[in-house]
Amino acid sequence: MITLTYRIETSGSIDALAAKIASDQSTGTFVALPGETEELKARVAARVLAIRHLPDALQPSIPETGDGPFKRADVDIAFPFDAIGTDLSALMTIAIGGVYSIKGLSGIRIVDMKLPEDYRGAHPGPQFGVAGSRRLTGVTDRPIIGTIVKPALGLRPHEAAAMVAELIAAGVDFIKDDEKLMSPAYSPLAERVKAIMPLILDHQQKTGKKVMYAFGISHADPDEMMRNHDLVAKAGGNCAVVNINSIGFGGMAFLRKRSSLVIHAHRNGWDILTRHPGLGMDFKVWQQFWRLLGVDQFQINGIASKYWEPDESFVESFKAVTTPIFAPDDCALPVAGSGQWGGQAPETYERTGRTVDLLYLCGGGIVSHPDGPGAGVRAVQQAWQAAVDGTSLAEFAHNHAELARSIEKFGDGKAA
Repeated sequence: MITLTYRIETSGSIDALAAKIASDQSTGTFVALPGETEELKARVAARVLAIRHLPDALQPSIPETGDGPFKRADVDIAFPFDAIGTDLSALMTIAIGGVYSIKGLSGIRIVDMKLPEDYRGAHPGPQFGVAGSRRLTGVTDRPIIGTIVKPALGLRPHEAAAMVAELIAAGVDFIKDDEKLMSPAYSPLAERVKAIMPLILDHQQKTGKKVMYAFGISHADPDEMMRNHDLVAKAGGNCAVVNINSIGFGGMAFLRKRSSLVIHAHRNGWDILTRHPGLGMDFKVWQQFWRLLGVDQFQINGIASKYWEPDESFVESFKAVTTPIFAPDDCALPVAGSGQWGGQAPETYERTGRTVDLLYLCGGGIVSHPDGPGAGVRAVQQAWQAAVDGTSLAEFAHNHAELARSIEKFGDGKAA
């Protein structure tokens, strides 16, 4: 069985609506059907397993959907495997996509999904994941420290390369194109790769350390995306930024089957699926699809994010991507980003279970350091050393100038 948990809200009967969801999303329709036999329903019909009532809502999640009170409950509905199989588009269509249109709901949100063993091995999953990302960056006992080439848009290839050179020299582990940067006229991907990869390879030859650079290869045409992939791989690159919502399940499946690069997933567009607490779906559900399809690294915002997401949501997202669906190797490397600098390192460390298995991604928090991007890298490294050692940042900064200057610049939480 494939079990989904729906948080439903209605001014009518919870029990009746739960039964309607199970019926409408499997064998039922608006009238009895001659072919809807008991044998057929026993084989493929969805069924309600449990209903857990919640406090009423004061207002409906969807405006103008009747008068209250608006009753709420978490409802577990099981779909027989025979009705869906392992096709993720079928799973999304049958168990999720259609439920939002059911009449009588004032709100519905998918809050959990449990897949049967039949899904184990049915999809490729991460090719590199946590272990592969560590192996390729050469980082073993601390977070992978990364940054983003800034400004996000506007830099020409040679200008971006100049910043990359300074970041490489400073000891950064990971650099990425901003998700908005793919192949614009002022910075075609081919020219960007040509300007940046020789710097990475030269540094590797001299020091043995190969900085991981994630180039933006997303494209609505899977063939064009693969041409972008091949361009990066041929030049010696080992990572790609992929805007997963923009390319869709099919694009991701097409890429993963052919990819030799670490797939760094940016989840832009996910927010519209989740920002209303009574509608959409939880990240813990949505991220399972992308991990099964093959995401290696998953961006999930961070503590004190510059965006809307509260800290608790980040913590839950971190837990989601690091919890095995079936086995530890199907976990993605969590990427903490958006408005990050060294100041969030201690709380990030504590609230994620005191782990260092993450990519800590600072854009402005590194490149806007008052003494330059190189000092920004060192400041973040120092902040994480302090966090793991259990030393306050203020105390650690007494003997670490880069961290001290970072605290001066970003300490009010407004500049990063």
